[in-house]
Amino acid sequence: MMILDHLRALAYFNKAMNDKVYGAARQLPEATVDADKGAFFGSIFGTLNHLVVADTAWLKRFRAHPASPAALQPLDAVAWPDGYSTRMAATLADLYARRQTLDEIIIDWAHQLQESDMSHPLQYQNTQGKPFGKPFGHLALHLFNHQIHHRGQATTLLSQQGIHVEGTGLLPFVAGC
Repeated sequence: MMILDHLRALAYFNKAMNDKVYGAARQLPEATVDADKGAFFGSIFGTLNHLVVADTAWLKRFRAHPASPAALQPLDAVAWPDGYSTRMAATLADLYARRQTLDEIIIDWAHQLQESDMSHPLQYQNTQGKPFGKPFGHLALHLFNHQIHHRGQATTLLSQQGIHVEGTGLLPFVAGC
């Protein structure tokens, strides 16, 4: 049950941190958010957009899990992104709306998971079509690790613009801390 507790804590942490990062980004002019700063995904927008793209792709992959939690059903109507830089929205406000929807889906999904789901291998393909099969629990943790990694890049880009995102630690979300 420990991994499920951790995944659920990560789902709430994920939402709270996304809200903070988008709140910080909204303090800047849209042109600054969209300006290429030489980061891996170019801009603050590009970095946040990549997370929406990747989360969409992973959650759609997770939909193929035999348990197929109902929380992921809304993603059936969402097209697969063409690539990891596919622009998912025209503006930061529109991207944030997509982010909020994904974060609510992730929270619901985390609560629908069962311990038996964790060890089941999930068969999927990467963006180049190469097949993989990995334990679902590891892939679920990867979803959150990927978020944390790129949010760190986004907070660095924001910091370079004089906007500091405080309180980004996980411990307040972990039971007993």
